[in-house]
Amino acid sequence: MKHPLLVVVTGPTASGKTALAIEIARHYGSEIISADSRQIFKDLPIGTAAPTTQEQVRAVHHLVGTHELDAYYSAACFEEDAMRILPSIWAKSPVAVVCGGSMMYIDALTKGIDDIPTVSDGVRQYVKDMHAAHGLGAVLAQLEILDPTFHATVDKANTRRVMHALEVCLQSGQPYSSFLSGKRRSRPFKVLETAISRPREELFARINARVDAMIAAGLEEEARAAFAKGDFNSLNTVGYKELAACFRGEMDRDTAIARIAKNTRVYAKKQLTWLARNPEVHWLAPADAVRDAIALVDTALAECEP
Repeated sequence: MKHPLLVVVTGPTASGKTALAIEIARHYGSEIISADSRQIFKDLPIGTAAPTTQEQVRAVHHLVGTHELDAYYSAACFEEDAMRILPSIWAKSPVAVVCGGSMMYIDALTKGIDDIPTVSDGVRQYVKDMHAAHGLGAVLAQLEILDPTFHATVDKANTRRVMHALEVCLQSGQPYSSFLSGKRRSRPFKVLETAISRPREELFARINARVDAMIAAGLEEEARAAFAKGDFNSLNTVGYKELAACFRGEMDRDTAIARIAKNTRVYAKKQLTWLARNPEVHWLAPADAVRDAIALVDTALAECEP
């Protein structure tokens, strides 16, 4: 029996993922699943660089603007949703496309994710209140007591990950690290991972230009409207958190915009670091990305034959 193919288009922010994914999807009559931890939320199309209406007409996109701002969503939720959607795509095409730069989401789908206990609303609110009242330092201090192993390795600037680890510790009564097996799950499909490679200076210039375009498109108005609904975790991300500081009078507008660009560049560096550890990614030159990606897909499809 022929195995279906999952084509992953990943890479750092502003590298050109969406355009490439659309061309691949159109070539094979396929559809796209967004692997972006913020594009999943409604009301944030500008700041998350979500596919535009025109782009979504060119290729069907799943998991874009489907959840309210106060909804809980995670890599485990994404794995479950994507695995549910994929068969409907493969019913139409031997190729399904996943596009995004949320690396944990992509790893969850392609490699599987550990079975982490579900956190109750009460525990999540407790940790959220602790963070609001006493800051991330208090969360880290309690995490160090309950799970010194994970505390020693976690990125201590990753607020969401630190808080989630503490939530799991409190919910389960066990260290968060005890649930991290690191084992790769078998999947009933073949995976082809691609990314567009750009010189760092070019990538950073594209990021700076994108931030300017977002501001011109109304990012400030979008952020004000979103924060008017509540200070949700979905808004604790680059673009919105800097504008929130501006709205509170903690920095001026020009500083906030410059900080958005700077923090986006930092995020891109983290994405590149993550991808550098993955030898399975096929890096594509921008000028030939579509042609080379289709050639890789054709080869992979041939290898999927029984």
